[in-house]
Amino acid sequence: MSSTKTKAAPATTIEHTAEAATKGFDNTLAAVKEGIEKATKGLETSQAKLKEGVEKAVKKSEEFLAFNQGTLEAAIKASQIYAAGFQDITKHLAASSKASIEETVAFTKTLMGVKSVKEAVDLQTGFAKSSIEKAVSESNKLTDATVKLAEQAIAPLTARVALAVETFGKAH
Repeated sequence: MSSTKTKAAPATTIEHTAEAATKGFDNTLAAVKEGIEKATKGLETSQAKLKEGVEKAVKKSEEFLAFNQGTLEAAIKASQIYAAGFQDITKHLAASSKASIEETVAFTKTLMGVKSVKEAVDLQTGFAKSSIEKAVSESNKLTDATVKLAEQAIAPLTARVALAVETFGKAH
């Protein structure tokens, strides 16, 4: 009997070992499949997050470029307003200077025809008073025109600054 027992035991042990090996292999295979599925899901999640990040970056870049284009357009408009206004002020100064020269020439002709020193002093005093009043008036006009021009020229840029604060000032 001991010889039968010995022969039966190795066959059972081999079957048991084969069964254990099969279960181990199946468990390993299941663990590998599970690991691959988890890795695939993780990779898919990472890819989705990366794609989302790239899309956000592209959108922000497009917004930034569009904003900068608008700012450039505002700067060009401000320059055009300034150039036109400066040209108008220059024309006004030229006209004012021409009128002043003509008045001085007319005054000089009148002064040359005076008969007495008192008449020359009175004429000179009146001319000086008139010249100062005109100079003050022209200075005020020039100041007003310059301030108005500055306000008009800066308006497109001020609007861009306000838009920049509104657009980029809020938390994203």
